Amino acid sequence: MPEMTNNETQQKAFDHSTHQEFVDYYAKQSLTDASVQRMRGIYDCVNRNLQQRGITQKLNVADIGCGVGVMSMMWAQDGHAVYGLDVNEALVDIAKQRVQHEKLNVEFSLGTATSLPWDDASMDVCIAPELLEHVEAWELCLSEFGRILKPSGVLYISTANKLCPKQQEFNLPFYSWYPSALKRHFENLARTTRPDIAGYAKYPAVNWFSYYQLRKEFSKMGMDSFDRFDIMDVDKKPAYQKLIINLIKHNPILRWLGHVATPGLSMLAIKKA
Repeated sequence: MPEMTNNETQQKAFDHSTHQEFVDYYAKQSLTDASVQRMRGIYDCVNRNLQQRGITQKLNVADIGCGVGVMSMMWAQDGHAVYGLDVNEALVDIAKQRVQHEKLNVEFSLGTATSLPWDDASMDVCIAPELLEHVEAWELCLSEFGRILKPSGVLYISTANKLCPKQQEFNLPFYSWYPSALKRHFENLARTTRPDIAGYAKYPAVNWFSYYQLRKEFSKMGMDSFDRFDIMDVDKKPAYQKLIINLIKHNPILRWLGHVATPGLSMLAIKKA
């Protein structure tokens, strides 16, 4: 085997160090109050939908892009059968250690969202937070999510919102509005010499979506879609906020403006029975 050049050696060391930095950063951030509350918000959102439809039994839950397993642990603590999957082996190892420490039963797998290891119609719930933006073959991901869901199963997705100029994927102003060619330039920098501009993510964001785009895709898959305004918990909100949300729901222009003003995109899709 030929020896590596100095440049190749430096690049290999750089790749290893930035990946380890990402793993350490991600593991630490996953335990912060903000991160746990964000996962709890997703958990509560999905559970609220299930309860509204009278679904109270123990479920099969797929946590795709599970990272270090925070979401998986929440479902397992309620007695559900949980299956976590992530492409990053180091994060999966941390997730396994955490559930073992908490004596929870979660089956973690190393794999990709474009080829899920579970049978057709085997899952009641599929959760894929902040994943689609990182996978080039995002259409295949959606197909796989739909494949594993049972009829009436619920899919939760959060991803990058191309309508809003504010985003958290790249440390660059108005990045979601950049033309594609300029985005490709910064994606390449994030993968090579400037990983800091994408938070040291091993797979920087390459896709940007709107709710309307994904709603169309889910419709073709035989799924009903609900955006952040449809799935928002308004019970504890002040009367004026309830009024505003109700106006947004019933006015297409206000709904569109609401998406433009909201960083990130979150939605539920229900597989038709």
